[in-house]
Amino acid sequence: MFHFSKMRPCAISSVAGLAAVLATSANAFDNSSALGFVNGYVRPANLQTELRRDVAPTRALVDDPTRSRVGTITIDTKSRFLYFSMAGGKALRYEVGVGREGFAWSGHAHIGRRAEWPSWTPPAAMRLRRPELPPVMEGGIDNPLGARAIYLYNEHGDTMFRIHGTNEPNTIGRAVSSGCIRLLNEDIIDLYSRIKVGTPVVVL
Repeated sequence: MFHFSKMRPCAISSVAGLAAVLATSANAFDNSSALGFVNGYVRPANLQTELRRDVAPTRALVDDPTRSRVGTITIDTKSRFLYFSMAGGKALRYEVGVGREGFAWSGHAHIGRRAEWPSWTPPAAMRLRRPELPPVMEGGIDNPLGARAIYLYNEHGDTMFRIHGTNEPNTIGRAVSSGCIRLLNEDIIDLYSRIKVGTPVVVL
């Protein structure tokens, strides 16, 4: 069962004219960077240069504090770490950004689907508030979902929460989102390579 202080899908920033489109902030998706988002266009990524953006990956091999079954993802939202449990009592630990106050949640889920350089579809209610948003934002380095997206499902279907990359590395380690869990692009690419549909996810 999920426990929500407030459930809301991830959402991109408000954009009011070109000046706001070129501005950045710390709250994706509600107040995410919209760099490169002009007339619904998103630049494709150059993996060798733009993806890294001079930010080192955070992943580290550690003793597994969760003692979960091998292959389980555990997200400690208080400490802002994601653990991927491995054999021998070890885990890969990644630093993450989590939901800000009012958007916290916890519970059990599983990976329902995965996507590389995912597109993003703003919810209908958001487009009513922000008509400048396109119906679909194609994948690319400036898409707020980043390089990979992992979609979380439960027994009721899509939870609307994601584990995904980010084009704002300064938000890692902070509580800024609408409930989605974000990693650096290099970290989400690494995690994505290790998981599959059906992988269990525990959010603490």
